[in-house]
Amino acid sequence: IIYFFDFKIILGKNGVPVAENFRLEQSTIADTIQVGQVRVRTLYLSVDPYMRCRMNEDTGSDYLLPWQLSEVADGGGIGVVEESKHDNLAKGDFVTSFNWPWQTVAILDGSLLQKLVPQLVNGRLSYFLGAAGITGLTALLGIREKGHVAAGANQTMVVSGAAGACGSLAGQIGRLEGCSRVVGIAGTDEKCSILVQEMGFDAAINYKKGNVAEQLRELCPGGVDVYFDNVGGDISDTVISQMNQNSHIILCGQISQYNKDVPYPPPLPPDIEKIQKERNITRERFLVLNYMDKQEASVLQLCQWIQEGKLKVRETVIEGLANIGAAFQSMMNGGNIGKQIVSVSK
Repeated sequence: IIYFFDFKIILGKNGVPVAENFRLEQSTIADTIQVGQVRVRTLYLSVDPYMRCRMNEDTGSDYLLPWQLSEVADGGGIGVVEESKHDNLAKGDFVTSFNWPWQTVAILDGSLLQKLVPQLVNGRLSYFLGAAGITGLTALLGIREKGHVAAGANQTMVVSGAAGACGSLAGQIGRLEGCSRVVGIAGTDEKCSILVQEMGFDAAINYKKGNVAEQLRELCPGGVDVYFDNVGGDISDTVISQMNQNSHIILCGQISQYNKDVPYPPPLPPDIEKIQKERNITRERFLVLNYMDKQEASVLQLCQWIQEGKLKVRETVIEGLANIGAAFQSMMNGGNIGKQIVSVSK
């Protein structure tokens, strides 16, 4: 017996996802597995902002396929092998996939799974969905490939969505890579406090309180050299207006725009676009999948930082597959601190 989520309705390009967009069903899987397959029990599932794009018939990305109505949804997942007919996988192995079905138990092609080494993350397997997974890679490679951070250059980095899965890592990695000042932008006082006291940000701005532009000028008196952009919209317009000549935007995400019918990346308002061009600010789409040749070395770097305590990791964990729709809705509304994880079984 398995349980899985699938779509009840499709939102279209405009609309706010809610938990009721998913439904829980009961089904059966085969009693036997074929050569090359493994039976796995799901341990953890990830919900992420990019999944909103998969609620459209046209995802806007050639690497993302839309979720199909009345089919099992999928995303990043981790499980344990319970039976194997694949030469390189054995019972008890921990495995992961970017296209893990939202099921409690599944039969998967073993060649599409990656075996995990729990010791690399001090036994915290769920970290492979976040800090030691695609999320961490996005932060690290985004900074290295698009941020142009140089140790000793006295650069100031600003991170929006700074208390989220990627932003909370990006600020810390910016510091580790050489930024002299890191300022985060988040949506609650609690998040801002965690960024400064726990994750080593120099300062954090609650964008729901006070004037963001004024606070940014006060906290970044020398202007902004690197902007790790997770949100887009008004927040990003404010940051870009205070960026320096020849500075760099790491275009990671635009979560404030995902429920709207706009191209990706969304065009800047004319006055902000003028600033970008006049100051020669780079703003190029960043896709971590284009840098998979650097995956292995980068994951090892992330794991080393985690083991050494240099990279602090936060997770918001919701228990039970039945709550994955609510977890997705909460994450899209900023309800998480760090990576949003759904714990399916122990």
